[in-house]
Amino acid sequence: MATLKGKQIVLGVCGGIAAYKAVELLRLLTKAGAEVSVVMTANACEFVTPLTFQTLSNNSVHTHMFDLYQEKEIGHISLADKADLCIVAPATANIIGKLSGGIADDLLSTTLMATKAPVVLAPSMNVNMYESAALQHNLQVLSQRGFHLIEPDVGALACGWDGKGKLPAPEHILAWIKRIATSADLAGERVLISAGPTREEIDPVRYISNYSSGKMGYAIARAAWERGAEVVLVSGPTALEAPIGVRRISVTSAREMHAAMMHELPEATVVIKSAAVADYRPCNAAGQKIKKNHVCMSIELEPNPDILAQIGAQKTCQIVVGFAAETHDLLRHAQEKLQRKNLDILVANDVTAPGAGFDVETNIVKFLHADGTVEDMPQQSKAEVAHALLDRISIRLARRTL
Repeated sequence: MATLKGKQIVLGVCGGIAAYKAVELLRLLTKAGAEVSVVMTANACEFVTPLTFQTLSNNSVHTHMFDLYQEKEIGHISLADKADLCIVAPATANIIGKLSGGIADDLLSTTLMATKAPVVLAPSMNVNMYESAALQHNLQVLSQRGFHLIEPDVGALACGWDGKGKLPAPEHILAWIKRIATSADLAGERVLISAGPTREEIDPVRYISNYSSGKMGYAIARAAWERGAEVVLVSGPTALEAPIGVRRISVTSAREMHAAMMHELPEATVVIKSAAVADYRPCNAAGQKIKKNHVCMSIELEPNPDILAQIGAQKTCQIVVGFAAETHDLLRHAQEKLQRKNLDILVANDVTAPGAGFDVETNIVKFLHADGTVEDMPQQSKAEVAHALLDRISIRLARRTL
């Protein structure tokens, strides 16, 4: 699982109005289990006090090159050597220019020059500064040298201008840190995932659907991206935000999901079909709202395309994973589906079990493999289930390349 537990992270904070967001980033990093050392420039101390960062990190904050206590271990070298990752947020035009030009004249710049760890920069500044030729040149130079750059957001800036230059939300930056700090065992893979329910129209105001929230599929998409994959998420209607870095294709009906999945399939190396797709749809959806007339009403249904069966039938070297949400005879139904749809792995769960149903944060699953192996998993968060599934997919991918 993508985790920062025990990771040594150096958080550099520069002098910009967005320095206050670094406080929340620090909280998220420590909550994720990281050990964080904060390095502040002199100008950063004008926006947020070192005491704030010290309180949240439970570590001394590093601010000066020539502090007798901090330099007893040659501070910048000590920080550079112990870092598993360095993140600068906000990264101002000044620090970006220094790094591009090889200037090391304060504690932060010397630490970043000395470290062998990955360095992540989250630029934040006035839109005109960000778009300037000098700044763009410096970013290009740093990118070519292996620095990781997080693009700023577009919006209203503190200076009064509107444009590109906003520091992304701390949660966004954290996601990038997890991706960079995590073993990229899925790098180079293109993972196609379906998630959520579908809706089959009865009339313009009514539809047939199910209770799927999409949380499991979205957790898998997020985890696959963290592990280095290019991820395409075909999603039915949900209230969930698209995971950072993931390309989401929004659909409504089963036929729309079928079209989107088949269009994306040729480029996919892994297909994970977690969506709860309606098996049937009304034969004839009414063009206007059906009015109540106090008599019994029947709706004639016809089958939807079986997306997973079609993918399983035409797969070549792709790894195909399906899901089975059952209410009884879980193992029997799951084994039948695994074979009938020619899957490599099937993830089965009893949606009537507490902690394993729709719209909850946990799941209790069985992993059924094509060779007949069945693994019973304990109750876990959906993020943990996602990574457990991807662990097994990663093993299959490694065997495929042998």
